[in-house]
Amino acid sequence: MNKVTPINEEFIYEGKVIISQTDLTGVITFANKKFCEISAYALDELLGSPHNIIRHPDMPKATFAKMWETIQGGQIWNGLVKNLRKDGLYYWVDTEIMPIKDEEGKITGYIAARNPASRKDIKENEKIYRKILETEI
Repeated sequence: MNKVTPINEEFIYEGKVIISQTDLTGVITFANKKFCEISAYALDELLGSPHNIIRHPDMPKATFAKMWETIQGGQIWNGLVKNLRKDGLYYWVDTEIMPIKDEEGKITGYIAARNPASRKDIKENEKIYRKILETEI
């Protein structure tokens, strides 16, 4: 069985990949069991909600602006993201988001896969995100 280990206010998880799917506006249309488990939201709370329901306030707006620019342009976006759980704890994930396209190449939605972020990557990105946040204020 996979375990979730609380460390202060941070959650570290092991095991399966977190998967979610959204429509073109970022509204969740699918979330796997692991996403529900790690985010502490029930599936019915996630479906139909904007994906930013799990956005942590420590995440710079510029990061998500770049993400949207990339995926709306038809490209795959990769990055480290700090997410906020329903219970107020947080977790870091190494994220890959890709557009879902129909037979004609038109983007119809987005799918994301997330794995646990490494301690090294978290430390590096915390510093970078802190500097970006200072410029956004």
